[in-house]
Amino acid sequence: MAEKSISLEEDRAHYEIPSESQYHDTDVFGREEGHDIHYKTLSWQLVAVLMIAEIVSNGMLSLPSSLAVVGLVPGIILIVFLGTFALFTSWILIQFKLRHPEVHNMGDAGMIVFGPIGREVLSFGTIVFAVFATGGQILAGQISLAALSDNKLCLMLYTGIFTIPTLFCALPRTLDQLSLLSIFSVISIIVAGIVGMVGAGTQFNVSNYDITKSSDFTTAFFSITNPVFAYAGHFMFFILISEMKHPTHAMRAAWVLQTFATGFYVIFAAVLYVYVGPEVKSPAFSSLPIKWQKAAYGIAIPNFLIAGSLYSHTAAKLLFVRFFRNSRHLHSHTFIGWGVWVVLILIMTAAAFVLAVGVPIFNYLIGIAASLFASWYTYGIAGFFWLYDTWVYKGKMPAWKERWPMTSLSVATIIIGAFICVAGLYTTIKEIVAAYDSGEVSEPFSC
Repeated sequence: MAEKSISLEEDRAHYEIPSESQYHDTDVFGREEGHDIHYKTLSWQLVAVLMIAEIVSNGMLSLPSSLAVVGLVPGIILIVFLGTFALFTSWILIQFKLRHPEVHNMGDAGMIVFGPIGREVLSFGTIVFAVFATGGQILAGQISLAALSDNKLCLMLYTGIFTIPTLFCALPRTLDQLSLLSIFSVISIIVAGIVGMVGAGTQFNVSNYDITKSSDFTTAFFSITNPVFAYAGHFMFFILISEMKHPTHAMRAAWVLQTFATGFYVIFAAVLYVYVGPEVKSPAFSSLPIKWQKAAYGIAIPNFLIAGSLYSHTAAKLLFVRFFRNSRHLHSHTFIGWGVWVVLILIMTAAAFVLAVGVPIFNYLIGIAASLFASWYTYGIAGFFWLYDTWVYKGKMPAWKERWPMTSLSVATIIIGAFICVAGLYTTIKEIVAAYDSGEVSEPFSC
């Protein structure tokens, strides 16, 4: 970890979270009075909505199938544990951001903790994961459109149709404009989930579900990655907090996010699994009778659309701020500023589309990207952030020993992130090999 050589008195002063006035003097966007474009406009309520819109999305549709592999009780325990763990790492990330107002994204945090190489690795990972996540939402939109139209068109056409509004929704320069759309996104996924549960409850009898279930490691862990990745939104937190009016309120948004997400995930996954049974599909809506399937997918479309837009916006925003930090193009309506912004959105969305339709194993590549990056961004890397700040600003090894409970938790967080990363890669690659052996893999750019 990179270390700064400043006095202990300065270290201890820096460790304390600055006042809001000091924060706004040194953060990435600075004082915005007199500028054309104001970024720091989000309330904590709107940040909570944005967090829910990007996290509670198509990932939850795989949770019932996870319960079908490991059983009802272990599955629920896992969802609750991961949600609680994600709340803990949210707190660490938010504290780190408040101590380092200049941090805009994971790349900036990587520069502080790991140096220039860390900056490039974490920036690259953020962009790659955001583009893959956009592609995943586009695929969810493809499935929805195909279900609504009884598969009358080539799937690649559905993908292209859904990509166009995803691109346009990502174009606003500031997140407050996307936050208004995210309100509809959150409403749509809640209502879609309720429709799915009602459909399962009215169309199926209680099935022969398992309280607990044994399985081989590869199958079990591959299913366990579903709830892990259902919480994979922390890579956006620094960018979201950077556009808050009152960044010190960020933890309120995190509490709302994790409480709602964990509760909704448990109820949705349990209801779909208990009624549909071991044959529940992923995505879960596809297990419903066609009328209920169409209703659920149709209502969920705004969520898939806005979540995809948020991800591509995030990838573009990271590069845009890096290009134009401390430049007039960041805050003014310049031709260069808007031109670069539009090009970045086009590139990110186009890349997501090409990956979604041009890579036969794209669904598995999402798993690889999530294993490589989401395991760290949501869980593992938070441990490094706490250890770094405590070492540099509180007195090195004695500070770690004095705060041994947090030190132990931070080390455990790093170990868990590493385990999820390695095991996730191993099981996903095995699934890819099995898919090729079975002939499941389709041709690129095919229907």
